[in-house]
Amino acid sequence: MTGVARVLQAVLNGAWGPGESAVVPRDPAGLAAAAADAVAAGAREVRIRPRTPCGGASLSPRVVGPALAAVRRAVRVPVAVAVDAWAEPDPARRVARIRAWEELPDLAWVAWHEPGAEETAAALLARGVAVEAGLRAGTADPDLFARSPAAPRVRRIVAEAPDDGAGPWALAAAHGPVPVLLHGTGPAAWPVLRLARRLGMDGRIGLEDTLSLPDGTRARSTAEQVRAALSDGP
Repeated sequence: MTGVARVLQAVLNGAWGPGESAVVPRDPAGLAAAAADAVAAGAREVRIRPRTPCGGASLSPRVVGPALAAVRRAVRVPVAVAVDAWAEPDPARRVARIRAWEELPDLAWVAWHEPGAEETAAALLARGVAVEAGLRAGTADPDLFARSPAAPRVRRIVAEAPDDGAGPWALAAAHGPVPVLLHGTGPAAWPVLRLARRLGMDGRIGLEDTLSLPDGTRARSTAEQVRAALSDGP
């Protein structure tokens, strides 16, 4: 691949279960090791989804804190956390969790179409955590975000687009000086990363978005995917 996104974020884990991929890190030690490898491979940020010992996502301080602390001991780049309904479905409880955090991420991704997104973003900003506004194709995200009083305060828009490049990225790109990270998931992950580079946007890659390399073979780690994204090969 040629060219490179302005910022390449490594997304280390996601909703995968142990039966889907044994290489996806889940505990703090695994996340820290994966983060160190991804940064050594060239990633400039990392994103994690803290998981309980049973494997479920959680925003509890007892889960988020150890994961962030372990990753921060391993890398010196910004660390992002996904803050959404998958991690905590109840909006009020989500805000309460954020207010109880002792270890804070540098960035937090908020799914703008979910109930409580505005309150979640406000709680994060009040704690001094930069907000990534997650916009998804086929949802009301772009319109909701355009009307949001929090829009001028977000650090970055994270726009998810299908492999044809359609979706909310067009609104995101036109939203003044706010940086845009464009990404896809599954089969769209690599084509959309190429599109992000062509458009001069930030991009991301990792086992959260796809388990594959550009040629379709199974990736052994996010670091391997980062190296592929930054290489000059096909």
